Order: sequence, then structure tokens, then C-alpha cells
Amino acid sequence: MKKAWLYSLVLLLFINYSCSMDKKQQNDNPAHDKSMDEGPKNFKLAMAQMLVEGGKLDGNLERAAERISESAKNGADIVLLPEAMDLGWTHTSARTKAYPVPGGKTFESLASAARENKIFVVAGIIEKDGDRTYNTAVLIDPNGELLLKHRKLNELDIAHDLYDQGDRLNVCHTELGTIGLMVCADAGARNHALQRALGYMGADIILSPSAWAVPPDHNNSTDPYGETWKDNYQPVAEEFEMWIVGVSNVGLVSEGPWKNWYCIGCSLAIDAEGKEVLQAPYGRAADTIIYINVQTHRRPARGTEWRDYWKEKSNPDSTGG
Repeated sequence: MKKAWLYSLVLLLFINYSCSMDKKQQNDNPAHDKSMDEGPKNFKLAMAQMLVEGGKLDGNLERAAERISESAKNGADIVLLPEAMDLGWTHTSARTKAYPVPGGKTFESLASAARENKIFVVAGIIEKDGDRTYNTAVLIDPNGELLLKHRKLNELDIAHDLYDQGDRLNVCHTELGTIGLMVCADAGARNHALQRALGYMGADIILSPSAWAVPPDHNNSTDPYGETWKDNYQPVAEEFEMWIVGVSNVGLVSEGPWKNWYCIGCSLAIDAEGKEVLQAPYGRAADTIIYINVQTHRRPARGTEWRDYWKEKSNPDSTGG
């Protein structure tokens, strides 16, 4: 009986200690500091529309480090890199050259660049977790720490044999505001369900590493690229008064079902009123960094308040004011 009592006491003390340590870690981690996301924020975002070469991990990581450094030198607070910027979207090297997140070669290279340049980094990378492979987006803080990881949910069917499906969404509270992540076609989920979920979670901005590709005979003069993404981004940005920014890579799609297609940039920024801020240049060689000043809105509603907010917004005279 005495031994059982002592065992229970030790177990209780251990649980209390563990919970205290968890709470301390959350308090020490900017991602859990709720005070950071109070009120509107102003910051400079770099949209790094970079060349990605399929399967060439070292070259792509070196190029990404250069873009991160250049962005910081030009005063950016955060830089957004494309989807699968380490190996290229649907490149089969995902099976052999993907690494864990955090801790793997790809993540550590990006974390080192973030730390050296004191800048937030969002990037799309391929993640290995046991026998599973994910098309992942990461948010890294200026200390090189992983704040948020998102595994793509709405992957195109042509990539199902290469990438596994994610199973959750989340946002992160930072000194730049509350940031949500998605990856490319996540924006096209039915009824914009994933973006809207992030809006309900309080996102001030959604950042989306992307890989936007066209067939080799695509004519941008007669068939301008980008309407699909505007149609996906703008209604939700206006609805939840949050920014949505997607950055695509450029260059040849060298493997996979879209082999010999080209990623063509056209990276897109939509502000918290649902208006297009800019669309980056189109082209297989349109490697560039574009800077925008982001001014977030104070969150106008929370939870069930959204219902009344939208009702009043659509019919401002209904309140009798």
C-alpha cells in the first residue's frame, strides 16, 4: 500500500513537472505568444520566384540560400519560396532525396539561412517521415526554429503515387501576425474549405508555396495565366479580410506526368480587401524576387461572430445605424 502511494505521488509530480515544462516551452516560443498577433501588422514580404531544377537538391538549396540572403539585404522581414523548391514537383527523387523535418539536410539548410540573415522563411519542401513522403510547407523563424509545418492536403491526383496526404491545418502566432500555410492546390479545395478553415483560425495572411505549370505550347498572349488562382484567392481574402500570397517557381518540369511542361511563375498577392496587389512576370526563365509591403487588418470577428459580421457587411442598414 505504501509503495503504491509513493508510486502515485511520484507519477503525479512527474506529470505536473512535464506540464510545467510544456507550458514554459510554449511561453518561450514565439509561436505560442498570443500577444504577438494583437492588432494590425506592417511588414515587408519577399516573393522569391526562383528557378527549381528537378532532382538537383544541392543546386536548389544553394539558390534558395542566395534568395534568402538577397531578400534580407533588401529589408524583407519574411521570404516566401516555391513548392517543392528542393527537388521539384513530382520529381521521382522525392523517393530517395527527401529528408525529415526538422533535422534533415533540406530543413537545416533553410534554417541556417534564416538564422544567418535574421529573417522568417516559408518554403515548400519534400519531407520524409518513416516510409511516407509529404509535399510540405515550413515556416522558420529568424532563429532558425521550425514554427509551423503543413503537409499538403489537396494534392493533384497525378501525384498521389509519389506524395502522401497531410491530415491537419494550423496557424502560428508571430510578431508579423498570425500566419497560415497551404500548398498550391490546397487553395482549390471544394468551397475553398481549407482557406476558410485557416480564416476561422484567425490567419492574418496565408502563404502558399506553389508550382504553377503550363504545357510547352501554352500561349500567354491568347490565354493569360492566373485566373484560376485569382478566383481561388480573392473571394476568401475579402471574406475573412486576410492576405493570400502564392509564389511559384520557374523552369522545366523534368519528370512526372507533366514532363516537359514548364513552371512559369506568375506569383500572386491578394490583399485583405480581396484586391490584386501584383502578379509577378510570366515565363519559364522569369526568375525574380518581388517585394510587397503587407498591412494586415485587425481581426474583425471570431467564431460565431463571423455570421453577424458578414450579415451586417452585406446589409449595413439592417442594424438600424
